[in-house]
Amino acid sequence: MVTGEVGVGYSPADRERLVPEPTKSRQRTAFERDRARLVHCSALRRLGAKTQVLGPSSDDFVRTRLTHTLEVAQVGREIGKALGCDPDVVDTACLAHDLGHPPFGHNGERALAALARDVGGFEGNAQTLRLLTRLEPKVTRPDGTSVGLNLTRACLDASVKYPWGFGEGPVSPVSGRPTHKFGVYPDDRPVFDWVRQGAPERRKCLEAQVMDLADDISYSVHDVEDAVVGGRVDPVVLTQLQDRERIATAVATWYGDQHGADALYAAMDRLVAARLWPDGFDGSRRALAMLKDATSQLIGRFAKAAQRATRARYGPGRHTRYGADLVVPDETAAEIMVLKGIAVAYVMAPRELEPLYTVQRQMLTDLVEVLSDRAPLALEPPFAADWRTAADAAARLRVVIDQVAALTDVSAADWHARLVG
Repeated sequence: MVTGEVGVGYSPADRERLVPEPTKSRQRTAFERDRARLVHCSALRRLGAKTQVLGPSSDDFVRTRLTHTLEVAQVGREIGKALGCDPDVVDTACLAHDLGHPPFGHNGERALAALARDVGGFEGNAQTLRLLTRLEPKVTRPDGTSVGLNLTRACLDASVKYPWGFGEGPVSPVSGRPTHKFGVYPDDRPVFDWVRQGAPERRKCLEAQVMDLADDISYSVHDVEDAVVGGRVDPVVLTQLQDRERIATAVATWYGDQHGADALYAAMDRLVAARLWPDGFDGSRRALAMLKDATSQLIGRFAKAAQRATRARYGPGRHTRYGADLVVPDETAAEIMVLKGIAVAYVMAPRELEPLYTVQRQMLTDLVEVLSDRAPLALEPPFAADWRTAADAAARLRVVIDQVAALTDVSAADWHARLVG
């Protein structure tokens, strides 16, 4: 574990903000102030009523986007601290990483992406940058325009999971086309360019890589935990041939073939041999305790493997920003992918066949249509103001998309009932 003064390894440019602010307290670093702004922002609170994998009202046990975010922040903070990153930079990025996700999780994201196809698309990560630098109220310029939370360059850069625009990302070896993921809309390009000053093209800073791994670890482990407790997954799936084949097929279908079937089967064998996987679950307190211990052990296994591999390549000392890349061993990545495959095979893929899944997408489509017709009166005051100053029809549609994306699962249903019926 690296110890010492926080903030070491970060330059004045890393601490720079879009709008300069006086230092109000020398008891807190600039990065600690950034983290505090995330904790207190309304966008973070709204995650408590947004879908993670299962809807927030489906069960008292399951995780929401907010509880998932808090878990990602805890995992990421510890990994980053062990490598010498400022823990508050990583923590801030982790707290921010899902702010841009709309109602109904990735299902809602798909609906808004289709609606925004002609105005720059919709992507949860690009929406996160927009929230942090424009939509979430905290600081304005002298002319009254918002700069969002006005975070430091280092924290904003750490929150950029995909540092490129639509169609500009790396080419997928599976499809032969650029990844559909992206991190900035065309009209947010100026602030994106400010954030990325001095950064290598399309390269994520170390803190963003830590955030990305913490996200993968958290949702792969915790989504499976939720599925086991909810009765959707039997822990014996890793030992049954038919289930193992189903998991491997799900991984190939949803995530491509970066891990072949043999590597996935070997990862399953390692997880079973390491006794990190329960051999049954009956819902008792003892079973719940065993399952919770298994999730803790898995998180530690994945995090420590990445820490050791990164240290082995880059040596001791503090590693920050673009001074190193996070190293995730292939075996560790395959084990994480196995857990993601379980969630896909037994929860996410079957869910797409449920009528509710289609209803949710239609609900957001209806809301965009009716709000476009009734704007600005039907919009909340901040979005109504944005609509009035929008330059053209495309910009006005983006404002409506911003409004709908800001809703929670519950408020989206309420708005739909009120406005559409």
